Amino acid sequence: MQTQELISIASQVRRDILRMVHGCQSGHPGGSLGCTDLLVGLYFDAMNLALDSTNNQVVFNMSAMNEDVFFLSNGHISPVLYSVLARRGYFPINELSTFRKINSRLQGHPTPHEHLEGIRIASGSLGQGLSVAIGVAQAKKLNKDSSVVYCLMGDGEQNEGQVWEAAMYAPHHKVDNLIAFIDANGQQIDGPTEKIMNNRDLQMKYEAFGWKVLHVDGNDMAELQLCLANAKKTLGNDIPIMILMKTEMGAGVDFMMGSNKWHGVAPNDQQLEEALSQLSETLGDY
Repeated sequence: MQTQELISIASQVRRDILRMVHGCQSGHPGGSLGCTDLLVGLYFDAMNLALDSTNNQVVFNMSAMNEDVFFLSNGHISPVLYSVLARRGYFPINELSTFRKINSRLQGHPTPHEHLEGIRIASGSLGQGLSVAIGVAQAKKLNKDSSVVYCLMGDGEQNEGQVWEAAMYAPHHKVDNLIAFIDANGQQIDGPTEKIMNNRDLQMKYEAFGWKVLHVDGNDMAELQLCLANAKKTLGNDIPIMILMKTEMGAGVDFMMGSNKWHGVAPNDQQLEEALSQLSETLGDY
């Protein structure tokens, strides 16, 4: 897909995120807005998804055989995942209006509740997603399935010890069909990552474990497309790939950008109106 088309979709997804979180006055808009470009770039361009041969519409198979698969480890940014899945055709777009409401399938943290299409694991207990992604990547290799596994983590999530067990495991077992990302926005719920638990040099750490490390501006769609294409070309060499993705928390909304304030705070009516005025309605609001 052309870069400008992806940018247009991302604008609509950002509108969805803001309206979803505002609608229930709960959720995590900051990181969702920051990671919008990545998820749009993956689901609408980079990933090979299962399609119905009769109408070319996306279909969901829990096994994920012969298709690329994505795992969201930092599950609190569920609004962006739900919006992208709905806009890609996994479930009805109007279901986004039920986000975090009673009896909704769209819980605050993703879960395969009532067979929610596009969701394969419950996530949000931070630190677990990379381990799951590695396991699925190994299963694909055992099944002679050449498709790719993707996983997104937060930089604050690097505080979790399980992440580093997984980081050690993947290169040792030559899990080379895996592309992982760290959302390096420098913010977590309690403040800047450098003050809460300084990650220091993540490139040096992952390279020491045996990963190939790439860098990308996660809010530049053209750069993201190029990085994803290059990453896929380097798979299959016994080395997993980690992409350090620099983003701005709250990207796309000027008063939300660059602060942990909007990690888990919903906009009020006036703030919603101001935020939406900065984003084009490109596909139609739900």
